[in-house]
Amino acid sequence: MRRAEGVKEPAKGRRLLVINPNTNPAVTRTIRDAAACVVHETTAVTVVNPATGPFSIETAEHRALAVPRVISLVSENLSAGYDAFVLGCFDDIGLFESRALTKVPVVGPCEAGIAAMRTLARRFSIVTTVHAALPGINDLLVHYGVADICTVRAAGVGVADASENGTEARLRFLRTIHEAIEMDGAEAILLGSGGLAGKASTLQADISVPIIDAVQAAVKMAEGIALQLRQQMDG
Repeated sequence: MRRAEGVKEPAKGRRLLVINPNTNPAVTRTIRDAAACVVHETTAVTVVNPATGPFSIETAEHRALAVPRVISLVSENLSAGYDAFVLGCFDDIGLFESRALTKVPVVGPCEAGIAAMRTLARRFSIVTTVHAALPGINDLLVHYGVADICTVRAAGVGVADASENGTEARLRFLRTIHEAIEMDGAEAILLGSGGLAGKASTLQADISVPIIDAVQAAVKMAEGIALQLRQQMDG
């Protein structure tokens, strides 16, 4: 049927699969709620986590255990018709292995968050949960070429605790953010943990520089690229 001139066809929805690499259902719900806040109403977001594996990903050992489970979840869903995959762990674990499996976009929050930061600030800081995560994140800063313009600070709060709305955890993150601004010269803050998904808006009220949620940045990037590819294929 010929399209009537001046009549816009309804947008075709995109389907995103977001993988939380840890087994904590509370973090999975946190990521699901955060994703729902930023996607278009026609975009369907499914958030899953492995059945087994680390409850939180805070060390190199946790990452090593989680990587094969992330790759397995991507592999199992290759024929499910998803327009993009998003990884919910800031360490971008399994990112490049997953990209080798599929022809649709696979987006990690660290890479996407850094891209967002570059649009906002000359210098920025990543605020994460536990100190054990710092070496891995610093390695990623070198890999992504931003080690000279970015610092990383940990609030000393576990991933599980970060996903909750506790007052003590919030105060620790606020204190760490203020230190990044005052001591590191950060002009913007990137929240570097799946446990911090959806927390940018609650922290922003007390902070003078922009705060970006890395998971939401990854979801939005995946949605946008998926939309462009869909439009190109549909002609």
